[in-house]
Amino acid sequence: MIPMMIPALFPDLISSPAALLATALLAYLLGSVPFGIVIARLFGLGDLRQIGSGNIGATNVLRTGNKPAAALTLVLDAAKGAVAVLIARAALGEDAAQIAGFAAFLGHCFPVWLGFRGGKGVATFLGTLIALAWPVGLAACATWLVVAALLRISSLAALVAAATAPVWALLLGHDTLAALCAALAVLVLLRHRPNIERLLAGTEPRIGKG
Repeated sequence: MIPMMIPALFPDLISSPAALLATALLAYLLGSVPFGIVIARLFGLGDLRQIGSGNIGATNVLRTGNKPAAALTLVLDAAKGAVAVLIARAALGEDAAQIAGFAAFLGHCFPVWLGFRGGKGVATFLGTLIALAWPVGLAACATWLVVAALLRISSLAALVAAATAPVWALLLGHDTLAALCAALAVLVLLRHRPNIERLLAGTEPRIGKG
């Protein structure tokens, strides 16, 4: 019989528990920086939590009509996950990098500074994936772009990109990233629960329609 090759869905744990715990805490704090709120205030746009959906992400910043502020928020939210991953990888290894990416994502979605009411995590999700394995990250970004271009619904594009990320990880040879992709995808779906309800009801706004 030919033995079956079962892919390793997690990286080997080579760092100490204390180091991983410290990594998770620091990455969470970095991820919890609410750049959307900071940028909105710097640009004189008011309290982002009182605008549009009240979300702290780039999409809600865009509702103010200030595209540079929205673009800067998008870049910084993505950078939170990427920077956390890159620092953890350089300091400890791949196991710490994945822990850092997950913790930074949690920080964005559930920031301690805002009573654990944060963003939906799409930009941080994509930034984290690009830093962990750029082919997987770019595939997820391309998925978002294709779905958004075809269907003109940002939330649906995000949901499809998140749901297919574990598949991209396996197809592109990054097996040890698949479990993290799946965990992040579940969280993205949970954070988009109101959007999913509107999608099912046919009331989710399309890109450019408000």
